[in-house]
Order: sequence, then C-alpha cells, then structure tokens
Amino acid sequence: MTLDSRLAAVRAAMAASDIDALVLRPSPDFRFLGGTGDAFLVVTADTLTGTAVPARVVPARARRVGVDPEMRVRELFGLSIEAELVPAAAVLAPLRLRKEPEEVEAVGRAAAAAEAVLGQVRELSWFGVTERAMAARLRVLLLESGCEAVLSLRVAAGEHTARPAHRPGERVINPGDALLVSVCGRWDGYCAEVARVFAVAEPPEDFEAMYSVVLAAHAAALSSMREGVPAAGVAAAVRGVIDGSGYGRFAATGAGRGVGLGHDEGPRLRPGEDTVLGAGMTLCVEPAIYVPDLFGARVADVVACTDAGPAVLTGGPPPLHVLDR
Repeated sequence: MTLDSRLAAVRAAMAASDIDALVLRPSPDFRFLGGTGDAFLVVTADTLTGTAVPARVVPARARRVGVDPEMRVRELFGLSIEAELVPAAAVLAPLRLRKEPEEVEAVGRAAAAAEAVLGQVRELSWFGVTERAMAARLRVLLLESGCEAVLSLRVAAGEHTARPAHRPGERVINPGDALLVSVCGRWDGYCAEVARVFAVAEPPEDFEAMYSVVLAAHAAALSSMREGVPAAGVAAAVRGVIDGSGYGRFAATGAGRGVGLGHDEGPRLRPGEDTVLGAGMTLCVEPAIYVPDLFGARVADVVACTDAGPAVLTGGPPPLHVLDR
C-alpha cells in the first residue's frame, strides 16, 4: 500500500468519525503515515504536513481533532487548539491491524533479529552473575544486531520469574534457578519480541511439568489461529489448556497482542476481544503461568496470520534447555 492509498483510507475514516484533523507525534501512528524526525505530523482533508507548531496547520474551523495516543501532557497543553480533542487511535488502529506483505516481511526480519540475540544466551556465562549485569550484556547484543530501540529487556531468575513486570535487579543467578529471558526491540521501523525459559544447572522441582503446560498452551494458540476466529477464541484455547492442568489460577490474563510498527497494538488475545483474525495480522503469542514466590514461565513468539493458517516467524519455544555455566 502506497502512502497515497494509506492517506485516502485515513481521510475516509476521519470523515466517517467526523474528525477534521489528526495531530501525531513521533510514534507508530506517525511512522505509519511516513513521519520522520521529531516534528509533529498534521493530517487534514487535503494536506499532510510536518510541523513544530501544529496549531498553525490545523484548520481554524476544526471542531474535532484526533491526537496521538502517545502524546505527552505538555504536548497536549501546548497544542493551543480550540477544538474537541479525541484519540486518533479510533481512526488509525483499525487500519493498522492488517499488514501489507512487505510489512509482514519487515516484522519477520525483526523477529529473526530478536531470536538471534536470544540464541546467544546459551553461550553466555550465567552462574554467579546478577540479573542486571546479564541484562546489560543482552542490551549490547541487541544494539550490535542493528536494533534501533530497545523497548523492553527482561532477565528474571528464581522467584523473580513469577513477577510479570519484574525489572532486572541485583539478584545473583545461581544453580537450581529457573530463568526467564525476553527481548523486545525495533529493527528498521518494525518491532518484535521473543521470550525463552531456561534452567540453571538443574530445573527446580516441578518446573519442567509447569513449563510443559506453557508449551501445550502455545501449541493450542497456534492451532486456534485461523482466519475468521475472534481473538478471544485464541485466548480461550490457551486458557483451556492451562485450566485443565490445574494451573488455571496462575495463568496470565491474556495470551498475546499485535506487533508491527508498535510493540503493543491490536488485536489483543484476551477475553472479550471480538476482533476477528485475518491474513496480514502479526502477533506476539505469549502464554504464561506465574506461581507467586516460586517460579513462572512465559514464552513469546511472533506469528503471522495467513490464508493457510499461522506462520511462526520465530523458531517456536524449544524443550527446556539447562544452562551448564
């Protein structure tokens, strides 16, 4: 899809939503419409303008203006626009759900780069090193891979693997620990995340059994990812496997989300999400179980929806690997 065709679709959606202009800051929506640099991008019925002062470009007659969901508070106050401000996502999010073939290829390249970084995990020395130190090593590997922006990087050991929002700290990684490692970044404008689970020297008691449930949930997600299936149906397939294992109360609420120009976009694989899957959608499938104060496991792979079914753009989660150093 060319920029002109994207703009035509955006303007049609703006008219249908009674939105007179869009004001976008550097963000996935901004890049979707060809934005570069640090200026704002203003879209009206007949213009597309990069500017440092959006108020000079937004038509004086504008009644409703869509603003970027990543707009900062000081940027909102600085707009000085006499109009109702509404989220631009109502216009742009539906248009970004399905990627063009070249976009799917770009997501695939990002996924391959992320997986290649995690592929080096087995070659690193983990014993006696802190989570923070290992995260720093992975950050260097990401940047060396050509990563434009490191969006999230997680190294969690032992009981910390049971904390979904854990940030790498000073905990020392020891033999007998479960280990969860994930990297998420942007390459050539497109995002990908891969997460893998390891054991250090030997798995904790019952950890392999729990990890096998996460692998089964991942397989169930892929089996259910067919064109025409609602996103909530994939989440239900994942939850059904985990509930049946007895770990239901420890399951993550969602099972994944869309990736593309952004690392967290639609559709979202969660209960109540009625977005129907279709060819061209690219998602991070990420089933997880978190047993508080004990251990957790989350695997994440980038998957493209196609007419023929799901295409895993990463290698898929392997059997549990035990790190020997």
